[in-house]
Amino acid sequence: MTSFQLDEPLRLTKHHGLGNDFLIALVDGLPLGAPMLAQRLCDRATGVGADGLILGIERPADDGAIRYAFRLFNSDGSPAEVSGNGLRCFGQAVAMHRGADELTVIAETPVGDRRIVVSSAGSATVVQASVEMGAVHDGIAVPDDLLELVGAAGGSTAAIAPGSWATGDIGNPHIVFPVDDPGAIDLPTFGAAVESVLGGINVHVIAPTGPNAISLRVWERGAGITRACGSGASVAAKLAVDQDLVSAPVEVVMPGGSATVALEADGVVLTGPAEFVAIIEVPNG
Repeated sequence: MTSFQLDEPLRLTKHHGLGNDFLIALVDGLPLGAPMLAQRLCDRATGVGADGLILGIERPADDGAIRYAFRLFNSDGSPAEVSGNGLRCFGQAVAMHRGADELTVIAETPVGDRRIVVSSAGSATVVQASVEMGAVHDGIAVPDDLLELVGAAGGSTAAIAPGSWATGDIGNPHIVFPVDDPGAIDLPTFGAAVESVLGGINVHVIAPTGPNAISLRVWERGAGITRACGSGASVAAKLAVDQDLVSAPVEVVMPGGSATVALEADGVVLTGPAEFVAIIEVPNG
């Protein structure tokens, strides 16, 4: 456990997007110990508990736009470039901070600006938010003997067809495996093995459930099993359309709920809920 100490109290809000939960702090600057702070606060036994910590730093904008630097750290302290669920939750946190029911905010992520549009969902705690996730690019090259390597690393590959996978990058790396039944996959061992073999990647198993729908389970690098993954839903939907498994727009059904992925000319738009959970005051020390 980290011995990181806070110099002053820290105000957090906790949110989740389809069960993928985040602690969010709007701060004046990025603390030097942010990775250790994330480990401390995200620990579900000794901290507050979350899949990640998001730090937002307001930026000046000559055009009148609302802009924030967006920095996300996974629960293990590793940095993450982008998160669709995290961005939706971040949009809700900014709206709450500004006392607005609806707003548009530009999040300056390490991989470029992401536009978030927050709208009211008729609830005191839930909003709908759409995120312009950007384009899905070709992902990493995968060795032909991936299944053998994953098997040697402890993952069961019996349900995976050789060469069936595809990779994509939306600012962070993903690999998608079409299977007959995502629920039948031993994802804790399979996902960990794939991540270790490929050097850190988000792992998804999917199956089409209709002409415009897929089911998805996710192993997130730096967090493990999560109930939803927004960037993964975006990449999986795009790759499923490319493989003629479904047509767009795509409803992506995850253990935590559903999000919709639209394929636009300039990239992917992810739409789904964000829910406010609590305000947390973390004492200094």
